[in-house]
Amino acid sequence: MDKLSNYFRTTIEEMRYNVTWPSTTELQKSAGLVLIGSLVFAVVVGIMDVSFETVLKAFYNSFR
Repeated sequence: MDKLSNYFRTTIEEMRYNVTWPSTTELQKSAGLVLIGSLVFAVVVGIMDVSFETVLKAFYNSFR
C-alpha cells in the first residue's frame, strides 16, 4: 500500500511542477485543427462510401 500512495504522490508532484501545460489560446487552436481535420476526414470517408456504393450497385445490377 505504501508503494501505491508513493506512486500517486509522485505523479501529482510531477503533474504540478514538471509538466508544461499549454495556454488557453494554444488549446483553442489545437481544438480548431482537430475539428477541421475531423470534418475533412468525414467528408472524404463519405465520398468514398457513396462512390463504392455506386460502383457495387452497378456491378451487382450487371448480373440481373
